[in-house]
Amino acid sequence: MAAADNVRSAPRTYGNWRQPASAGIGGMGSLGTGIMMGGLVMTIIATMAGGLIAAMVTLLIVGFSLAMLMTKDKHGQSALQRLSTRIGWQRAKMAKHNIYRSGPLGRTAWGKFQLPGLAAASQLSEFKDSYGRPFALLFYPSTRHFTVIINAEPDGASLVDEDQVDVWVAHWGQWLASLGHEPGIIAASVTVESAPDTGIRLRREVANNMQDGTPAIARAMLAEVIQTYPEGSALVSARVALTFKGTDRNGKRRKEEDMGRELASRLPALTQSLNSTGAGAARPVTAQELCETIRIAYDPAAAGLIDEARSQGMSPELQWTDVGPAGAQSFWDKYRHDSAWSVSWQMTQAPRGEVFSSVLSQLVGPHPDIDRKRVTLLYRPLDAATSARMVEADKRNASFRASTSSRPSARSIAEARAADRTAQEEARGAGLVNFGMLVTGTVMSAEQIPDMVAAIDNLGATARILLRPAYGSQDSAFVAALPLGVVLQSHLSVPAGLRESL
Repeated sequence: MAAADNVRSAPRTYGNWRQPASAGIGGMGSLGTGIMMGGLVMTIIATMAGGLIAAMVTLLIVGFSLAMLMTKDKHGQSALQRLSTRIGWQRAKMAKHNIYRSGPLGRTAWGKFQLPGLAAASQLSEFKDSYGRPFALLFYPSTRHFTVIINAEPDGASLVDEDQVDVWVAHWGQWLASLGHEPGIIAASVTVESAPDTGIRLRREVANNMQDGTPAIARAMLAEVIQTYPEGSALVSARVALTFKGTDRNGKRRKEEDMGRELASRLPALTQSLNSTGAGAARPVTAQELCETIRIAYDPAAAGLIDEARSQGMSPELQWTDVGPAGAQSFWDKYRHDSAWSVSWQMTQAPRGEVFSSVLSQLVGPHPDIDRKRVTLLYRPLDAATSARMVEADKRNASFRASTSSRPSARSIAEARAADRTAQEEARGAGLVNFGMLVTGTVMSAEQIPDMVAAIDNLGATARILLRPAYGSQDSAFVAALPLGVVLQSHLSVPAGLRESL
């Protein structure tokens, strides 16, 4: 045996995530720098027109605005952003937009249990792909977006060699990069949900395989297994949502039938490419499965009823207008919906430095203090032209921030080097994807919320990410964390470009 065969390679690490920032002076973005320059000009004009008192008043107003922009917390939120969020929440609360009642006695005129918030106007239809598999197609009229959902059966990393895990991660990165070349794709999301096992499936499986004449001791053992095994066990599911724009290259709007026929021919290739990423046997989600998933998300108590109906060979036959909550109310830091309470968090900082491939394993896994948990990764793939322009602009901005000071900080120098490394990787053909993360925890009673919040804080620390509760937007964050393909950037009141320049 050669000596080189005895050398064990070090575990592979991952990192160099970059959050693009606009160039500015003194830690301010381009908008803050523009306000400072404009304020100085206004101060000069005020001095010439109104004297020293007018100049001092103008200078105080400009200085207060700059202080609101430059004062940031550990999540990167400026005082101006926090103030605008609080004002928006108070306006929504005064207008009672945070309260939702549906059904025959609800506020909705049509008397249905329609979804609230961002998914209220969504429309569900079903088509068949070229393999004859039915798939659900969601349509959002306000944004002209179409979404298909793919169900995955992850193999897991237990008892798997590190080399195989590295291959899965490499193929997953390649799959994300290939989304930038998919025609018409806007966003993608991956939702990993963990929920308690009701035990009904196990009871049905044992009952269907029980043979006549089985010994009494075997029957007693299986009966004990049915009673004790579901305690503490959990179900983990993964779904991938792909969102496409509803216009062609000429800007002409497409109908649902046209989009369904096009996606029917593209879905087999998309599902097959997921098999090499460790996602298992990927298949499209049907309309009935999607209705059951969303119904259980808003009313977890319905999970046992749906499983019980399936165990008796009956299908619930839910309609899209029946999956919403009968009542929901959004608070500043939590969300009440039907039989449960939920709290949603948003990732404000990706892991700094290098991490291993198992960095998110504890975060996505089941937890005894959380009844249901969803971890959703949001992706926005970028085409080659946009990627090249973005990395070059980020490289220039990082170099500008490092060169504006005679003694730049170590973080500024490290950011400049990371931006240069990202530009080099993109020039060699690597794809560029904007990503974010939402975490939603659900419990059945309000008394469990403090334990759930403490558990999520600990899990975020193990994943080396910084999580911030979605204050004032709990209902929107809850919808965005579901496998519905909602693109948050298309629903912002403040344009995304303006927010990034702060």
